[in-house]
Amino acid sequence: MPSVGIVGCGLIGRAWSNVFARAGWDVSVYDAHEETRKTAPELIRTSLHDLAEHGLVDDPDAAAARVTVADSLEGAVATADLVQESGPERIEAKIEIYKVLDAAAPTSAILASSSSAIVASRFTEDLEGRARCLIAHPVNPPHVVPIVELCGAPWTSPDIVQRARDMYESVGQVPMEVKKEIDGFILNRMQAVVLSEALRLIGDGYCTAKDLDKTMAHGLGLRWAFMGPIETIELNAPGGIADYCERYGPTLYGLSKAEVTERVWGKDNIARVIADWDATPSPAEIQIKSRWRDDRLAALAAHKRAQNSYE
Repeated sequence: MPSVGIVGCGLIGRAWSNVFARAGWDVSVYDAHEETRKTAPELIRTSLHDLAEHGLVDDPDAAAARVTVADSLEGAVATADLVQESGPERIEAKIEIYKVLDAAAPTSAILASSSSAIVASRFTEDLEGRARCLIAHPVNPPHVVPIVELCGAPWTSPDIVQRARDMYESVGQVPMEVKKEIDGFILNRMQAVVLSEALRLIGDGYCTAKDLDKTMAHGLGLRWAFMGPIETIELNAPGGIADYCERYGPTLYGLSKAEVTERVWGKDNIARVIADWDATPSPAEIQIKSRWRDDRLAALAAHKRAQNSYE
């Protein structure tokens, strides 16, 4: 079976381990933090069993048995077909990690970063094997939210991008290609606009934080669960996209042209939002609620898998 080296065993690294292990891959994980390495296998096993309850994993124990912990970064990637790096979101750290990965991983292995905002050209330019490096940005948590944004550097081989697409599709993920580098890629740039407007509306007193979340969870979130915004507007006017833009374009432009200022993300406005939310959960409470969220996302993923595509 194929083999993946997982570098970094935090939330994202463990979720990636789940993805590849349940797909039958051999998974070797490593983290520089010893306690994180020790606890990773049981946390991965638990997440596999959680997904099994929704029919998303056939044999969670067999999947968990395919996960091993390496004693070194080099050992984790020595036989890998794919390396999934989920280390610190810092340029300096990624530069050092990728120097080791490029030297230690087989020359045929793809080196993919889970970076959520840093483009690959910023930490792969000086590598001998830079043509095999790219971003494979997931959404937290990737074991239940399958999108993967693939973004190569200017020197990344097109064959590598295609091979990566095939690999992620083979393990049940949904890859999309970012055709040229842009900070934050696609999802986070779209998320930034929505979140900035949410903070502005709450901070300026137009609605409460909890009511805004209701609007997303029971409104736009539901509408976008099966189709994106372009397909959505295609269905919202008799003549499709062109008709929608002609009917509603001027209004929506007027609503969206307001510039997002630093004030929206400033300390005073954030404080207003937090006070309005009126809740500060403990780390333990966040962990419990995160598992509940993953369970609900797994149920949605199982439902979507069971439905026939419109196409």
